[in-house]
Amino acid sequence: MTTTRRSGMLETAQHHEEAPLRRLAVVLIAGSALVTGCSSGTNTGDDLQVADTVTAATPADSPAPSATPAGAVLPLKQNATAIAVDPAQHTAAVAVDNPPALLLYDLTSIDAPSKTVALPGRVDNLSTAGDTVLAPVRTANTLLRVTLPTGAVDKITLTGGPVAANTTGNQTLVALHDTKSVAVLNGDTTTHTITGLSSADQVLPVGDQAVVLDRLRTAVFDLKPTAGTLGAGLRAGDGATNAVTDNYGRVLVTDSRGGELLVFKPDTLVELQRYPVPGTPYGIAYDPDRHLAWVTLTATNQVVAYDVAGGEPVEKHRLTTVRQPNSVAVDPTTGRVYVASADGGGIQVIQP
Repeated sequence: MTTTRRSGMLETAQHHEEAPLRRLAVVLIAGSALVTGCSSGTNTGDDLQVADTVTAATPADSPAPSATPAGAVLPLKQNATAIAVDPAQHTAAVAVDNPPALLLYDLTSIDAPSKTVALPGRVDNLSTAGDTVLAPVRTANTLLRVTLPTGAVDKITLTGGPVAANTTGNQTLVALHDTKSVAVLNGDTTTHTITGLSSADQVLPVGDQAVVLDRLRTAVFDLKPTAGTLGAGLRAGDGATNAVTDNYGRVLVTDSRGGELLVFKPDTLVELQRYPVPGTPYGIAYDPDRHLAWVTLTATNQVVAYDVAGGEPVEKHRLTTVRQPNSVAVDPTTGRVYVASADGGGIQVIQP
């Protein structure tokens, strides 16, 4: 049975003064539904369900480029499906399709991939953990741990269709698409699985807890990995697609369907900010040294940087990208931004 309570709290990032509110730039959530995560995903009194029949939001079908992309573009005939950067290992990892592979680029000399690691299927999400890239392969029920920069591969079998993974302490949290759940691993062993989602698409550690992004319900949920429980959930716009965490323990979410950047405070699960971002925002990366959230706009072939340290986002950069900029990563040591084209347009390297 789904229980519901109403939140009328006004919250802002506590580390800076709140900036003046703009029209449509809302820095509160008054009266938004906050519910426990026990729904099956059908619209049977679930306040997080937006309609009887739901589909996850997707990036826009980008138009042909009308301007030269900023920075330099590394040619790539394949479509890039995900990108991650490990500054400590001076490596960028790019997942490509047809055939599926992981391309490793040396950031000190990024003119061509230094290594190619064959993948057993398509990878749509990459994350880094120490000197390792986590590459979940849904169709192969496999989580790959790829050591950087050598490219050595450790393979873990995970039934349920793994699509995203992250680490917190000695635990690895894996979003399982097919079973709509999150697996909690200690080493290579699954200790328990957390259910109650309509769709498990991303899982992001925040301190000793975590937040799960559910694209079907376009919602975020608190998660307690050690306890193995799913907490309260909160609507995240009209079509949440991707998320990252920032320096302040918040979760930043792109709402592709609603055209907004959303900021949440986990644990108490309050929406702190919602800011209009026209152009179908999709990919997102965070630069912790400069407090910049880099958001790709798939309807306009652009990437925009927002300073998110204050009470509302402040635009700092707006740059032209390659076509279909679905993925973005940033190297915080240099501030350099990497945009990957999902339409064969290559890997774009930008020094803002």
